[in-house]
Amino acid sequence: MSNPISTDDAPAAVGAYSQGKTDGSLVFTAGQIPLTPDGELLDDAPIEEQTRQSLENVFGVLEAEGLSADDVLKVTVLMDDIEEFDAMNEVYAEFFDDEPPARSAFEVANLPKGVGIEIEAIASHD
Repeated sequence: MSNPISTDDAPAAVGAYSQGKTDGSLVFTAGQIPLTPDGELLDDAPIEEQTRQSLENVFGVLEAEGLSADDVLKVTVLMDDIEEFDAMNEVYAEFFDDEPPARSAFEVANLPKGVGIEIEAIASHD
């Protein structure tokens, strides 16, 4: 049985999805864009700022389940311009210690609301 995750520390879902779901062991976050919990869209901000906000949103969902960076197993990063990978990666590294999770990063044609990045994570309670 899976349970939805809902928190005020990440933006409310803007469609037919949950901020995250858990089966009690694994936690899957929805893709998080650079939208503040208060609803401010950072679509024109530099990729560093968009990355930071997206990761803060991911961690808002994870923290609602009592999880931290050490519990993250896999992260997927979608970007509208892979040429900004190094700038994204610099901010990303601030959120994870010497043993970061597995990660995939892709360039995609478009992201919701015209943002430059979307990030999702899978974490474990174990």
